[in-house]
Amino acid sequence: MELSQRIRGLIVVLMLSVAGVLSAYGQSEFKRELEQVSFVPKGAWMAGVSVSYSQSDQSNYQFLIVENLNGDTYSFKVSPTLMYCFKDNLTAGGRFSYTRQRTRLSSADIVLGSDVEYDIDNLYSISHNYFGTAVFRTYLSLGRSTRFGLFNEVQLQIGGGQSKLVSGTGNSLTGTYERNFQCNVGLAPGLSVFLSNYSALEVNVGVLGFNYNHTHSITDQIYVANRQTRQANFKVNLFSITFGVMFYI
Repeated sequence: MELSQRIRGLIVVLMLSVAGVLSAYGQSEFKRELEQVSFVPKGAWMAGVSVSYSQSDQSNYQFLIVENLNGDTYSFKVSPTLMYCFKDNLTAGGRFSYTRQRTRLSSADIVLGSDVEYDIDNLYSISHNYFGTAVFRTYLSLGRSTRFGLFNEVQLQIGGGQSKLVSGTGNSLTGTYERNFQCNVGLAPGLSVFLSNYSALEVNVGVLGFNYNHTHSITDQIYVANRQTRQANFKVNLFSITFGVMFYI
């Protein structure tokens, strides 16, 4: 019985000692020593460009419910960028983008079943858009490395363009002309890899954004319509992955 009381007494003393140490540690000042590495130094200019082009031709192509597809399409995009580092690892600048797409469909069959089939022929579509983007970036190096780094890019994009859709021939010819205005606010983190002191490869992907689109259309020079869309994105958009080259001066 006396031994048990002594053990309990020792446990109480130990608990009080631990509580005193934790209290003294909590009252002391806690500082984190984060080493700041100048991944992009103040005063640096950055200029770059990303270009993409794709083209495809189909002849009697079949895919799922589409059969006997004949036509061709192409898309082109060029986007130059210019930014200035006003403070270590903080940059701001602008980007201009131009996109152009054309699709020409001679014929295609849409087969939904043994007795349900639709024919599409003589379809032509062309569009081009211009965009101006204000860009702000923050860089973060991976450890002490100045070759590999992460960046987070905030984008404010405003632009618009025109498109034309024509289908049919002769008396059945019909067409629609559209003008559109777009405004986008987005967040795009990415990775930068320096190949030398003056050039780097970059890749980024959109993860957050708000999009507004207004379209004014005229069909056969008679029918007028307006369409507005608003969209908020809070997930990784794999279709917005962008690759580019940046030069540092």
